[in-house]
Amino acid sequence: MYDFLLTPEERELKKEVRKYVREEITGDFLRKMDKNEIIYPNEFVQRLAELGLRGIRFPKKYGGREMSWVADVAATEEIGCLGMALGCAFVMPSIVGEALNMFGTEEQKEKYLAPYIKGELIAAEALTEPRGGSDFFGAMTRAELKGDHFVLNGMKRFVVGAEGADFFLVYCRTNLDPDAHKYQRLSLLVVERGPGVETEYLYGLMGCRGGGTGRLVFRNVKVPRENLIGELHGGALCFHQMMIPERLTSAAGCLGVWGALDLAVRYSNQRRTFGKEIRNYQGVSFNVADSITQLDAARSITYMAARAVDENYSNVRRIVSEAKRFATESAWEVVNNAMQIMGGIGYTDVYPIERSLRDTRLGMIWTGTSEIMNLMIQHEYYNEVLSPAYDRRKMEEDAMNPDESERCYSDEDMERVFGGEL
Repeated sequence: MYDFLLTPEERELKKEVRKYVREEITGDFLRKMDKNEIIYPNEFVQRLAELGLRGIRFPKKYGGREMSWVADVAATEEIGCLGMALGCAFVMPSIVGEALNMFGTEEQKEKYLAPYIKGELIAAEALTEPRGGSDFFGAMTRAELKGDHFVLNGMKRFVVGAEGADFFLVYCRTNLDPDAHKYQRLSLLVVERGPGVETEYLYGLMGCRGGGTGRLVFRNVKVPRENLIGELHGGALCFHQMMIPERLTSAAGCLGVWGALDLAVRYSNQRRTFGKEIRNYQGVSFNVADSITQLDAARSITYMAARAVDENYSNVRRIVSEAKRFATESAWEVVNNAMQIMGGIGYTDVYPIERSLRDTRLGMIWTGTSEIMNLMIQHEYYNEVLSPAYDRRKMEEDAMNPDESERCYSDEDMERVFGGEL
């Protein structure tokens, strides 16, 4: 985010994070992550806790800073240049912490949220299932309530932090009535790592390596009833709220492709062909212009989404979905353009452009694909425009012959016109 969009406090946070990224994260650390020599970045997480950079939005009583979503986005953009895995480790407190802070009891906040923000615990969200994917409400992982505890059985995949987390937020089916409405099927549980909780497999990923992404299996896991987040069978409410931090942090993290574009710009100012720097060729310079314009547009919509959440704007779900889709797709275009500017050397591991490209491709898939974002966007917009409360001008009134304009007739209208049944 640009400084003029931020308050003085938010600017200081951004400078603090920028300094940390520039001075403390070594290239060797990133290389070890990309080679899977680091399974989970515990060192990174502990240092963030020492600097007070976990739980930026949450109350100070739990170790947070009580700052805005705008501040969170500004910090996440700075972290984003380090890649998806570290970006995810950075934003996970914003995601897991949202559920605990919004729906958790005071006891749950003291037991899990506070030590999580302080770096004493590591957490992950377990949402996707092998047979579910985007069909979230079709989850088959189930937890049967038996007295003072649940018995949890099932499987979750693509869990970032499956290796490394001390506890998991797990969405599971608790209402086993086959006719139950989809919004009344699921619950959200805090599940601690222990007997019956197994990281069965770590994925070999194209990018986003070193984040401990794997498949979790739950076999007859006893979960205390007091670990229920929110209401029994109330997981849908938690899920809808959680989509805000998941998608907004995805958008903010992908803004970190400024690092790849900066690299390409510096390279184009040094690389010479036919007697001049390649930045002097329109094929290169216009590519840079397109990229920075697209990145600025992505910053703008992401900033707007963050402000919308801070202001409790009514259409926040649509705007956040727009930001997630546009920012992740823009990031993909920008990193591809950066590789094109650099030519063949960008396709090698001499520069980290290829790693940035591998990482960025994930943005359009995780926390809801671009197609799912489109479904959300159009649905929310239709509801807005067709609402009886919609009070903006209707352009139908501006037709040259408004009384003669055609409309889509209902079956009843057509029957009145033609008589009888259609």
